Amino acid sequence: MPKISRMLCCVLVLSGLTLAGCNSTQSTFNVDKSVAINPVFNLKPVESENEIFRLDSKIKSQLTEFFKNGTPQLMQTQALMQFLIDNGESSLAYQSNANLTATQAYYNLNANCLSLSILAYSLAEHLGFKGQFQRVHIPEYWDQSQGYSLLTGHVNLVVSETNRNVDNSHILYTRPNSIVIDFDPNSRRQAFSTSKISKKRILSMFYSNKGAMAIVDGDYDTAYSYFRAAVTADPDHSGAWGNLGIVYRLAGFHQQAEQAYQQALALNPDNNNVLGNLAILYKLTDREHEGDSILARLDEKRRNNPYYLIVKGNEAINDNQYEQALSYFRKAKKLDSKLHDSYFGMAKVYYLRDDLERAKLYLNKAYQLSEFEHDRHRYQGKLQWLQAVAKN
Repeated sequence: MPKISRMLCCVLVLSGLTLAGCNSTQSTFNVDKSVAINPVFNLKPVESENEIFRLDSKIKSQLTEFFKNGTPQLMQTQALMQFLIDNGESSLAYQSNANLTATQAYYNLNANCLSLSILAYSLAEHLGFKGQFQRVHIPEYWDQSQGYSLLTGHVNLVVSETNRNVDNSHILYTRPNSIVIDFDPNSRRQAFSTSKISKKRILSMFYSNKGAMAIVDGDYDTAYSYFRAAVTADPDHSGAWGNLGIVYRLAGFHQQAEQAYQQALALNPDNNNVLGNLAILYKLTDREHEGDSILARLDEKRRNNPYYLIVKGNEAINDNQYEQALSYFRKAKKLDSKLHDSYFGMAKVYYLRDDLERAKLYLNKAYQLSEFEHDRHRYQGKLQWLQAVAKN
């Protein structure tokens, strides 16, 4: 199964597309931009940088009215940002329409965290503050969508004061006040390390997310258009090159896919998602040994990652290997007993084995541990359905 990289909250991975995940290390590698050119695809229009970050006149008027009594202060702005956090709780649902521009996200807070962070950046900038995007170094985590594994990354935003309207000639040193805007409650609770990323990297992530969902929808022309825009916006973004390699591989351009993967790895040799997709390509092109060797190394690196074990469990279910699936889910639960996904996985296995009582037991546990409303509604609906089935 290919993995796409994405930034959900922000990051998509075909069997591994990458969604909004990125590597912030600067590379001295000279990118070959010609790898992004393939005239067979029909280029589709994509949003410009201005369209993605722009606030419309109505939003600007509302901000002016909100702060009509004086210059915006950071604490006031924090209240505005808290409104976004409180009303954007379902951002991690990651649906195809969740990749929104700043203006779209303002009117529809059911956006992913990348879009909400873009909105927060544009609001802060309009109010005279400085915004700094950060990559949050969360463990590798995958979501499933229509046969694809989507590797999810996360970003947040630091908003700082900029000493506006202050004569700095007599100030030797000041430390500007700042607040961190993070739309994922799990990230806010845990002290994950962070690293600064540029606005162009965020732009590349936005395009990567749009391209990833186009792949899921089977629209390779649109996917190519967004991935090409992603590597154009930030040629040093390893995840974007990896995703471009996926659409090349799916469209049958194996040599160009390998060039894109190798370029992604030159930019970030530790990009496990790209390594996994390169292994798939090797196995498709009669290089089984090379592909299996990469997969064995990745499996060794990931075996203590509960999210990876959950992905393996779901893959085992798809292959009707129910005992193997249970083994993966149990190992994931042992590593982290509070992940609702492992209990849901076990519930699926027991349901497929017609053991409805244990299916209900584990589904109820998944419901109890879930935090987001979309997960709770999903589990609650399945519990109600199982209870109805059990009565008949």
